[in-house]
Amino acid sequence: MTLLRTNGLSKRYRRAPVLDGLDLEVSEGSVFGLIGPNGAGKTTTIKILMNILRATAGRAEVLGVDSRQLGPETLARIGYVSENQELPDWMTVKSFLAYLKPFYPAWDDARAADLVRQFDLPRDRKLRQLSRGMWMKAAFVASLAYRPKLLVLDEPFSGLDPLIREDLIHGILDSAGETTMLISSHDLAEIESFASHIGYLDRGRLQFSEEMTSLTTRFREIELTFESPAPLPDDRHWPSHWLRPEAMPAVVRFVETRFDPERTAREIRNLFHNVRHVSVNPMPLRAIFVTIARAKAAAA
Repeated sequence: MTLLRTNGLSKRYRRAPVLDGLDLEVSEGSVFGLIGPNGAGKTTTIKILMNILRATAGRAEVLGVDSRQLGPETLARIGYVSENQELPDWMTVKSFLAYLKPFYPAWDDARAADLVRQFDLPRDRKLRQLSRGMWMKAAFVASLAYRPKLLVLDEPFSGLDPLIREDLIHGILDSAGETTMLISSHDLAEIESFASHIGYLDRGRLQFSEEMTSLTTRFREIELTFESPAPLPDDRHWPSHWLRPEAMPAVVRFVETRFDPERTAREIRNLFHNVRHVSVNPMPLRAIFVTIARAKAAAA
């Protein structure tokens, strides 16, 4: 079942396009990481889905409802945390959670209390007196206490120290399974540790969307070692799915984006005839992101 869907979603600010015909789907039970360079349209997408912004064209659906028609019943099943989210900072943590409870029929007092203890939140301290990390923890508790069907996170780890990030990730993992998640973040190492799916957004268009295991399986850094110097082949013969080629005396490196042991080995043999050693190395999500971003910039 698809919980989030956009079709031909576009957003312009005067003449500047931010989203350009975005088609996106997030399936139930997934933890979907939305990544991309600054200005790619990630936050704009989330704000349209949450009915904070209106699209210029296209359609967005959340839990089967047009995002422009989100009402109390649907919103009570959605959690939303943003790095720029405002909270009533004059309230204490305890009074803030008590204030929210009547708005959410599924509010779970035991769950809220467990999260407060897990995050070590000071219940009697005012929100304005909290550190940024504690403030984000309070926002997470407020969004997880009613066990939402969908949790939307916009840059939740921005500016936080590693210990706070680890605490928040544990809170997210505890909710995985019962809650579908869409998360936009620049902290790719953190996303890699728990995301089940990845979507890459660039210049307002979704470049790809796939399972994390598929993505990390098909990207490999290849290093070829030769007995003697070997120049790069002519560009006409260089496979388009081999990115970021580098040539040094007796060494050639590139990123294979469609790695298959047999096919990749065959393509290497067809282009190079004196390879002494082939090294195949997996790539973390950050390295994959940099490879894609640089390839897009070079092609622009």
